[in-house]
Amino acid sequence: MKKTQTTKAPESARQRETSEAVEITTFRLADGLDVAGFIEANRDIDAWLLQQPGFVSRRICQREDGLVVDMLVWTSPEVGRKAASGVVTEMAHSPVHEAIDQSTVSWSVSPVHHTLFNGANRK
Repeated sequence: MKKTQTTKAPESARQRETSEAVEITTFRLADGLDVAGFIEANRDIDAWLLQQPGFVSRRICQREDGLVVDMLVWTSPEVGRKAASGVVTEMAHSPVHEAIDQSTVSWSVSPVHHTLFNGANRK
């Protein structure tokens, strides 16, 4: 019988249980817009997010195939869903809505079951 060897994570790697949630939205940009223009169209949304209870962080990236991935971390699924609702109601006037090809949007909020981060690289 082959023995399985486990390796202990270095001290700088930190693991924790969490009740956080990740909101992931993917979509294509409106015709003629690049990711820099999309980020600019988000200025009011970013300011609004910073005021929302439970907001932790946001990352926007663009895959090689052009699909934009907008990832937000929330302290719980409930606050993430509530804030997402606010983006389409309270922030309905935002230019960000015109920056997105709405027919390509995929959205979800999911609870986090495992978190691992490298404490040596976090500032």
